[in-house]
Amino acid sequence: MFLDGFDPSDPSKLEITTNDKWISVHPAVLAMVAALGLTVDPENIEFDEITAKSGHYLDRMGLFRILKKDSPFKISNHESAGRFVPIVQIKTADEQSDFISEIIPLLHLKPEKADAIQYTLGELVRNVLEHSYSRNGAIIAAQYYQESKLIRLGICDTGIGIAKSMMKNWPMKTKTDLDAVKWALVPGVSGTTKREGGTEQNAGAGLFFVKSISMLTRDYFAIYSGTAVYRLLKRRPDVKTIRLNADPDKDRNSQKNDAPEFPGTLVAIDISLDKIDEFSSVLAAIRQAYSSAVRQRRRERYRPQFI
Repeated sequence: MFLDGFDPSDPSKLEITTNDKWISVHPAVLAMVAALGLTVDPENIEFDEITAKSGHYLDRMGLFRILKKDSPFKISNHESAGRFVPIVQIKTADEQSDFISEIIPLLHLKPEKADAIQYTLGELVRNVLEHSYSRNGAIIAAQYYQESKLIRLGICDTGIGIAKSMMKNWPMKTKTDLDAVKWALVPGVSGTTKREGGTEQNAGAGLFFVKSISMLTRDYFAIYSGTAVYRLLKRRPDVKTIRLNADPDKDRNSQKNDAPEFPGTLVAIDISLDKIDEFSSVLAAIRQAYSSAVRQRRRERYRPQFI
């Protein structure tokens, strides 16, 4: 696993190693490596010798470019439309809008399918720009698998992390990084206000919406911040009814609070587009679950008890 080899003990340098025979990484891993690299002087970034035949993938995804390092590969950059979105850095709302408007045509998706990607990216980038205080903004990478109709997205920042973002308004609920991560997934909880349900400008819905999209398409979702990692486990195919839970502990998940400490936040998500028949109905289901959860917590003063 990628995290098994992650050692953040010396933030002044970045050493990147790869498997000798193959390179197959989630776009989230590339986003994280790029985000870390932007905090380091390019002279202190080192790649080991890349011997895998698939090593040129790192070049095509723009890793050498964004890290300002010479690529060991000499390849022609073929059109990426319909396949992948190389690593991109977004620091402003205008750049966010431009990126999202440009990515959809590249993937050649029908509008009802494209809406899911557009909405997910919008929520993830907005969270970074509004909460992370990252000098380098959001780092994004994506890949689309046409045969399986699966898109993999990764977004990373090296900002203050979820715990510090939540601590100001929810100190009693964020004693650990894992508490903070799970609390950030609860609908209606925002790091910008103590008010349940958030505000008109920030409703505390972003990560809950993104997690719910993953739940409804029975796909992968993971979030990593500080020493905490929360990951949804795939639903079994025989489970016909999917419930959107307000309490992330009630979802089928794995979690840990002893990962190598990461100074920021990483989110990875897979979306099976063939499982989204009509995104408007998906969005309606998520909004209904969100509203119901917020009403219940306001009425009963409900708080998830994370153990």
